[in-house]
Amino acid sequence: MKKTTATDPAVTRNWRPATQAVRAGTHRSEHGETSEALYLTSGFTYDSAEEVAARFAGEASGMQYSRFRNPTVEMLQHRIAAMEGAEACLVQASGMAAMTSSLLAMLSAGDHVVAGRAAFGSCRWILDNVLNRFGITHTAIDGTDNAAWEAAIRPETKAFFFETPANPTMDLVDLEFVCGLARSKGITTVVDNAFATPVLQRPMDFGADVVAYSATKLMDGQGRVMAGAVCASRQWIEEVLSPFQRNTGPIAAPFNAWVVLKGLETLPLRAPAQSASALTVARHLEEKGLRVLHPGLPSHPQHELCQRQMSAAGPIFAFFAPGGQSQAMALCNALELIDISNNIGDSKSLMCHPASTTHYNMGAEGRAEAGIEDGMLRLNVGLEDVEDLIDDLDRALGTVGI
Repeated sequence: MKKTTATDPAVTRNWRPATQAVRAGTHRSEHGETSEALYLTSGFTYDSAEEVAARFAGEASGMQYSRFRNPTVEMLQHRIAAMEGAEACLVQASGMAAMTSSLLAMLSAGDHVVAGRAAFGSCRWILDNVLNRFGITHTAIDGTDNAAWEAAIRPETKAFFFETPANPTMDLVDLEFVCGLARSKGITTVVDNAFATPVLQRPMDFGADVVAYSATKLMDGQGRVMAGAVCASRQWIEEVLSPFQRNTGPIAAPFNAWVVLKGLETLPLRAPAQSASALTVARHLEEKGLRVLHPGLPSHPQHELCQRQMSAAGPIFAFFAPGGQSQAMALCNALELIDISNNIGDSKSLMCHPASTTHYNMGAEGRAEAGIEDGMLRLNVGLEDVEDLIDDLDRALGTVGI
């Protein structure tokens, strides 16, 4: 079939990011379709009993069952791996499936994890309420403090787990330092890169071992489906993650994979555009006297680090209503254009109050430890005209007396 090189890493790694986002992983059937084919099937048929036996024995290549492999899902895996600069990728049913699988697949009772304490609420819940049930302990640290990573290492430490930028505090982790430290100690780094995607930041370029995603967010980019992804070396994917995933089943549906494939085609256009608009909005809010957490602003304590390891700071940032939770909620209610939603990465602008939504299950003490204040608001800036967004925010701020 013509042009099957899109699944050959030797070819796709030489393509530039925009080309990878559109072309990498595409495999055409005998029909020569231009758009990736959607294979809505749970199983596959074989020409003989011997053929299926050979596939299950690993002696012949080919599809067996969509919990193991599916052509549409496989195209997405090739594309994300190419964009990430990874040897291999497996996609999952959701971002949390990706985070949980990355950790459970490689950890055992007695192991220890060092984790950045500024994290998505469900990620903290996994550490606090799932891993501990299996005898896996963790230490939550200030991920912005390089010395804290080294100080938290124990003889039984097997993984570093962190988000950068972190949700919703926008804390950054020094990828080069932390990943280098981990490698020097034989520790595996698992980086949640959902806020940036490989378009804005590639953790493996700085030494990360495993990069995990909620593909639900920027990769889809239009709030349509749930999906997750994990990128790593081929050996780690095949020997550690794949057996876990095949047998526990947190797999992505072919339709969801197909939708994310379509989303990736425009990601190199959307992510920089949304990042630029977010920076404009953040500057405007800061000029109005509000406290803003945006790594692209010189006022952010890690602005220099952001410039070093990210091509842009992303479409998401946090700011604070000085009147606390009641004023923050009133501000959300006063918006006319920007939607109230706990999703991020969408082409539509969305705002939420993390303390009562995404990070509610951490409890007041956990939120305080992570720097999530009652007046904090998280804003995902979409693809609308930035002046319309500013007008909506200004009117809402005036309504609540800010």
